[in-house]
Amino acid sequence: MNFRKRWRELGETALKKLVMLAAGGTGGHLFPAQALAEELVGRGLRVQLMTDERMRDYGKDFPAEAVHVIPSATLSLSRPLRAPGQMLRLWQGYATARRLLKQTGAVAVAGFGGYPSLPPLMAATRLALPSLIHEQNAVLGRANRLLARRVSAVALSFEKVMHVPKGAKTTHTGNPVRAIVRQFAGNAYPSLQEGSAINLLIFGGSQGARFFAEMMPAAIAAMPESFRQLLRVTQQCREEDLVQTADAYRRIGVQADIHAFFDDMPRRMAASHLVVCRSGASSIAELGVIGRPAVLVPLPGAIDNDQLRNAESFEAAGAGWLKPQSGIEKAGLATFLSGLLSNADGLKEAAAAALRHGKPDAARRLADLLQNILAA
Repeated sequence: MNFRKRWRELGETALKKLVMLAAGGTGGHLFPAQALAEELVGRGLRVQLMTDERMRDYGKDFPAEAVHVIPSATLSLSRPLRAPGQMLRLWQGYATARRLLKQTGAVAVAGFGGYPSLPPLMAATRLALPSLIHEQNAVLGRANRLLARRVSAVALSFEKVMHVPKGAKTTHTGNPVRAIVRQFAGNAYPSLQEGSAINLLIFGGSQGARFFAEMMPAAIAAMPESFRQLLRVTQQCREEDLVQTADAYRRIGVQADIHAFFDDMPRRMAASHLVVCRSGASSIAELGVIGRPAVLVPLPGAIDNDQLRNAESFEAAGAGWLKPQSGIEKAGLATFLSGLLSNADGLKEAAAAALRHGKPDAARRLADLLQNILAA
């Protein structure tokens, strides 16, 4: 179906209708929601967002005409004494979301996971509004599992996703990335010739940066000096680790740019020859859209091992290398990285495989799916 033509036929009024997005307030949930918002605004629709207070750290550029902080709580089965309070917060969130959906006249709700998305989607289904949920990971999240059979559509980032309940109406859209990432989609892999500089990008996310701050300087110190002289390291780490990490690279004579945050991370990813990072859904999506090979170290102890499953998909595509944190030691990692960085052809092949794994048009696909359920 030609959705743009269909919506033109519906007239100017339809193009001004409001879509409510709902997402947990972390980058993994908000970034794909932002990508969809950018696409919907570009199509002439209005967008508002329901989320939690964490949004202030990740959603500064979110193109919503209004942001609503909704009461929510994470259900913890391991702490049953907290369940009554958690259920009360979710009920308050449901009541707040239901009232806002009526007041704003939203015509549809799209959710991106996290428990803050649960009250708005439950309200949408009770109000019989068209609704969809998007799952970023290769494992359906807990909140999305509760919603999967209730909503109009379930959009998946990976072709194979665990814990999808029978009866859910699934569509493989890919994981939308923001416009700032798509600017670098498919950029040519940087030339890597013998004796030339090697750009190594390292980031670990808020829960994983300490491991990389401690391990990566030690592993690089164990690499041959000829490699160390060529390396140009860009590393994101926690504020409290900045001085220690920078000093570690200085002592071994490696040129390193160390910061707690890079506002131009897509550009730095595009300039890299190899990335070492966690395997969160947004990282996997951005690596695929830009087309860069990566050594993936899933966050250990994550619920449902979602990062492990993401990394397995990327590795199976030939785009990267999965390294469980528990098996990493500095000498072995030094040898492994030296081998990778000595094989320019192998890195280029992995970069091409990453591109094939990526879905640069995921935002368009997801917007089409949303308009499809609206037009049904």
